[in-house]
Amino acid sequence: MSGPPGRAPSFFSLRRLAFSLPVIFLLHVAEEAPRFVAWFNSLVARGITQPLFLTVNTVAFVITLALALTIAAAPEAPAGVLLSAWVGFLMLANAIFHIVGTVAHSRYSPGAVTATLLYLPAGLLTLRAISREAGVRPPVVWTAAALGAIPMLLHGYLILFRGSRLF
Repeated sequence: MSGPPGRAPSFFSLRRLAFSLPVIFLLHVAEEAPRFVAWFNSLVARGITQPLFLTVNTVAFVITLALALTIAAAPEAPAGVLLSAWVGFLMLANAIFHIVGTVAHSRYSPGAVTATLLYLPAGLLTLRAISREAGVRPPVVWTAAALGAIPMLLHGYLILFRGSRLF
């Protein structure tokens, strides 16, 4: 689906947005990669390693790619709900983490630029497109995104304000 019959497809169609998500994710990881582990370890006593950072991001990329391909191939409600939860987790809550981390610690959180300039708009536009094109009512889209965001928000809170982590 690309919108109501008789109308030109939106530039921000669900299909285009879905294909942009893995690219946006890679740009975000490229911003994070050189300095994120050191920044994280300056906040958390039980730090992480560069290999763990890369493994977590590889898994997240594979999930992002799989969900993007699924929704692009069949923009239906079940895939839309799953993608909504993933966007809430990976993009929206992660953007909040980077922005709050930068402000709370008065220093740049590696990833804050792409989180602010790419994750927030792409995430919000994707949620809107899911509602418009995958037949998922807006309250369901936003609830799925909010529920998906909970683990990242909790993990971010622990990192930024308690010096610990979930895993």
